[in-house]
Amino acid sequence: ADSVDHPAHYTQNGIECIAAIKASMSSDGFLDYCKGNVLKYIWRWRDKGGVQDLEKARVYLNWMIEEAEKCTES
Repeated sequence: ADSVDHPAHYTQNGIECIAAIKASMSSDGFLDYCKGNVLKYIWRWRDKGGVQDLEKARVYLNWMIEEAEKCTES
């Protein structure tokens, strides 16, 4: 799961890339970023990454859901 959820090559100096990306944009921007990645991984899963691409899509979808829930709580 770490190769999908938290790959080591996406962390530098204790900061995970997704955290830096999220911090650099608005909530709507992050939702759109996640949506684009969900679509990308679903689009190519049969031709490139197989089930692992579906798992990656799920990670981005989960982040999208978490962010959307924060927006509706405010």
